Amino acid sequence: MNGKYIAGSVLLLLIVLITSCTSPRNIVASGKVTPKGAFKIGFNSSFNAATAPLAEIDDVTRAAVDAIDNNNDSIFYTQGVAALTRGLLAYSLDPVTPTTDFYLRYGVVDRVDIGYKYASGTHVFDAMYQFLGTTGTPDNPGSTKGMHGSIGFQYSGQTANLPSKLGLDKLSSIFRFKLSRKDILVPLVFSTSFGPEETYGNLSFGVVYGHSSIQYGFNPSKVLVRYVGNAIEKIPSFTQKESYSSFGAFINGKIGYKYAYFVPALSIYHQNYGTYDLFGLQSESYKGFTFIPSIGLQLNLGYGKKRNSKEM
Repeated sequence: MNGKYIAGSVLLLLIVLITSCTSPRNIVASGKVTPKGAFKIGFNSSFNAATAPLAEIDDVTRAAVDAIDNNNDSIFYTQGVAALTRGLLAYSLDPVTPTTDFYLRYGVVDRVDIGYKYASGTHVFDAMYQFLGTTGTPDNPGSTKGMHGSIGFQYSGQTANLPSKLGLDKLSSIFRFKLSRKDILVPLVFSTSFGPEETYGNLSFGVVYGHSSIQYGFNPSKVLVRYVGNAIEKIPSFTQKESYSSFGAFINGKIGYKYAYFVPALSIYHQNYGTYDLFGLQSESYKGFTFIPSIGLQLNLGYGKKRNSKEM
């Protein structure tokens, strides 16, 4: 294995880890929302494993090496450059990368809670409505039988670009790739309680619908050109928009006692990312599955408060 290929492999790894722009989609919610006046705080460590970008690894590695070695005032739109742009877009849409998140939830009224999550640099806001089951706490339980069910709405927005650091400054200054996204998730969650009002935890499962709006583009600092017959034609920079839907299912558990729980989870999504135009010279389509295993810790605060409202 030659030095260029090793350097390219290291470069690819840095690109994957640093330019990650993945939607926070690990579902750790229960069908029972946070009781009125109480808080949940938690931490999750996840891994986003998408099948669509994996096929691009070799092409991106080789093309990135070629791009870094380019010392001319202009860049010719070769197969290597086409592979690089295709690969960078695939990874930015759904990177293979570890993620972490911290979250806080608060019970606003009976059956409704709201949440904020900080997920690997992304701000996430959501709300859940509980349409099934009781709204008590382990210290002030309602009925001890039956399931809980809720539906939620989550919004997040973020931007990724190719950073000018860690040895990537040359590639960054050449291609100036940027991608921003806005994501909506609608999870439908059901859970069965371990003990009254999830005293010992729960088992949760459900389905998720997602919608993503993408804006992406390349604005090379060098002149990007191609041969048209015997002439050389300049290729302009561009910005485009695309959107797609995703469908998923999940299962998670909460294991502990009253105020502290471990939360293992697995979410699986399928999406057709759509078709993306690149410089008006190539059209790329992506689709595949995404697997998101996670493990977390959740703490419940204010659950011992006396409740005055009658449980339904």
